Formats: sequence, C-alpha cells, structure tokens
Amino acid sequence: MRALHIEPLADWIQGIFQQAADEAGVEVTWGGGMDERELRAAAAGADALVTAKRRIGADLMAATPGLRLIQVQGRAPWAVDRDAAAAAGVPVSVLPHRGAIAVAEQTIALMLGLYRKLVPGHKGTRDAEYLELGVEPVRTTERRIAFNWLRYPDVWQLYGRTLGLVGLGDIALEVARRARAFDMEVVYHKRSPLPREHEEMVGARSLPLPELLAASDVVSLHAPHTDRTERMIDAGALALMKPTAMLVNTARGGLVDEDALARALLAGGIAGAGLDAFLYEPLPEGSALADAPNVLLSPHVGGGTGGGQRGMIDDVVANLVAVREGGEVRGLVNGTHPQT
Repeated sequence: MRALHIEPLADWIQGIFQQAADEAGVEVTWGGGMDERELRAAAAGADALVTAKRRIGADLMAATPGLRLIQVQGRAPWAVDRDAAAAAGVPVSVLPHRGAIAVAEQTIALMLGLYRKLVPGHKGTRDAEYLELGVEPVRTTERRIAFNWLRYPDVWQLYGRTLGLVGLGDIALEVARRARAFDMEVVYHKRSPLPREHEEMVGARSLPLPELLAASDVVSLHAPHTDRTERMIDAGALALMKPTAMLVNTARGGLVDEDALARALLAGGIAGAGLDAFLYEPLPEGSALADAPNVLLSPHVGGGTGGGQRGMIDDVVANLVAVREGGEVRGLVNGTHPQT
C-alpha cells in the first residue's frame, strides 16, 4: 500500500504518522510541500491519496491510475471533488478528526453551561441560596414541584439562536455540525468564504466579521493566533455584540483583549463568556476575568487529555490497511467500495 499525503503537516504530526505507517507496512510519500505538477508526478505510483483540506481534484485523480481510495482527515467539504471521484469510481472516506471533536464538545459544553447557568445553579443549590429568597423546601409530587427555586430570569435555550463561528477549520466544522442538532442558525467569518455548494454542505452562511458580531447570540472563536488575529476581539468588537450575547473561546487566548472583555462583562456590554484558552496559562492569580460576572472558565481541557492526533492517524492508517487487505473501510461517503 502506497499513499501520497498531500496535506502540509507539522513535523511532529508527520513523525507520528510516519511511525504508525511504518508499523503497518504502509509506504507514505509526503507531498505537503509539493506544487501541483510535482504532486501529479508523485501520484503516479500511489494506491491512495490522503488530505485534510488541500483539494484533490479530477487532475490529480487522473494522474493516479492505481487509485483505490481517497482519504480525508476531517470533514472539510472542499477537500475532494466528489463528483469527479464518483465518475472515476474511486471511493472517498471521511474520518472526523478526534481532536477537533473533543474541542467542539468543549465549545458546546461552555455554551450550555452559560445558557443553563450550570455553575451558579450548582453553587446556589449546594449553598441553599433559596433561603435568602424566603423559599422553603416542599415535598414534591408529579404535579407539585419547586420550579426554578433560585428565581433565575435568564435560563435560556440554544434552540433557534444564532451561532457565529470566527474561523472555519476542523473544529469549527464539528461545532457547526453539533449546533445544527440544536436547530441553531450558523454563520461564519473566513477570509475566503466557501462556494455556495460547500456552505450548503456545512449548513452555514458567510458574514463579514462586524455583521457576524452584531447578529450572533453566541460568538465562538476558532481562528489561529497570528499577528493578524492578535486581539481581534477588542473593545470595539465587543461593542458590536448584543448585550445578550455570549463569547466562547476554545482557540487561543491571544485572540481576545482580556481586559476589554472583563470590562464588557462588568458593564453588561455582553451577557457572558466561556473561556478555555487564555493569554497566560494557567490563568494568573488576580486576573480580572476571575472576578467578572457570568464567566465560565476551564483549564484548557478542550482537547481532552490529548491523543486526538494519534487517534486520527490510527484511523487513517487502519483504512489504508483495510484497502490493502480487502477489509472494511470506515467513513465511506460516496457508496463506492475500494477495489481489492
């Protein structure tokens, strides 16, 4: 089994992939640094093409006469010309990125935690704060309960809300997928908006950043931390958000002006923030965010306990081995089975 991997990867990720491939007896050619002409030349002897976001089109498929599988790491709908693959009879497998799924779950958890007031509710219930409201416990029955005994006026639903994704990589795609299960409207901001057909596959529509900030009930950050995105959520950006809006950051702390965020929370400029990433980590003692109202903090555990990259790699290598040995290929999306 010979695979051409066309996605540029960090050295440490490529090293893990190479080790897993070597152990499985899979020969890998690394094409992340190749241009299109070089890729077509390298593809001539490949049995499989592997990508994450870099597009595999009809030309590259045609340059791979022995092609038995196109493998996508993640759910990027633009990664493969599926019509061309179907016409060529080449199976396409899409394997969701385990690390991205972990962070997406953390993103949804922070959203739910804020909307459902989980931490204040836990503390208020544990500490009997209802006594300050003159409420006494009652014996409940099917029809008699002490509904909302802490008298919260703002326990909300995600249903029908607008989610604004800043960035649209692997993690944001997984968040969008989960948000649709809550019947949320999903909008996104990306430097290069997707073609309409891909937006329909994702279930999201593009907005300029100022419009996204103004329209969203939850703004969720999924952009990389670069010079261009440094403090992109500053006082001006926060002022564009609704007073009822929430900010969630499971990306990098440097995307947010944390002092401006703390001031916005204290002034009621926005309704809350769920943060799993900070400019300094661990969050320094005495941070203004620690005392801000309606903020939900987590210790950068969005990726779980790690291992997402290795899990993704193991899944991909297992599919390559399955093609070689005539086994079951997971994640097929075009109804075509690999040639044995």
